[in-house]
Amino acid sequence: MWTAGRWSLLLAGLAATYGVFLLTSMRIAMKAREVTVPDVRGRAVDAASQTLEALGLTVVLDPLRRPDSSVPADHIWAQDPVAGTVIRRQRPVRIRVSDGMQAAAVPAVIGESERSAQILLAQDRITLTQTSDFNSADYAPGVVVAQDPPAKSRAPGVALLVNRGEDGLTYVMPDLIGTSGARVAEILRRRLFRVTIVGEVPDPDLPSGTVVRQSPQAGFQLAPGDPITLEISR
Repeated sequence: MWTAGRWSLLLAGLAATYGVFLLTSMRIAMKAREVTVPDVRGRAVDAASQTLEALGLTVVLDPLRRPDSSVPADHIWAQDPVAGTVIRRQRPVRIRVSDGMQAAAVPAVIGESERSAQILLAQDRITLTQTSDFNSADYAPGVVVAQDPPAKSRAPGVALLVNRGEDGLTYVMPDLIGTSGARVAEILRRRLFRVTIVGEVPDPDLPSGTVVRQSPQAGFQLAPGDPITLEISR
């Protein structure tokens, strides 16, 4: 009886020891198969893939790329699981790639007023980087006469050249009587005068379309934008 009891205790001790060693070995084996996911956000795809694969993780590249102004193209903007997560080796880590900044196409703003150009650029989320001024009587005041880059280019910002007109510029009203109404109206409108042909007067001695009356009269001081009215022969 005494010998049998000793053998029973010995066997029970061996079994307990084996169980402890078995559990410990299983834990060590499981622990060896686990890894902490590193943070690969902001890194290039190749470098991030090498880092993950070196830890025994499988890289899954999300086919959908998205524009991102803060993350360069071909760099990681998101990952799943997130950094710090403990997972087993060979488990997949999905990485999402940035397509970089995709600027909108620049709209055509030449010929638009400065305010209209600003609105068009803001609608397309394009920054007005610079506005330069020049003075000319060949264009309407406040109108955009040039842009850089040109329309349909892709860029985050645009510089504009705006005509401010010729401040204080005046002209002496010429004598238009006897000239072609259509011709002088065209010339004056190019100089930004508001020309209106208000009526036709029968005059058999003059060719049709000849100026017979004008307002203001010859010799008056005029500035661009002032009104001029003409009457022509019929």
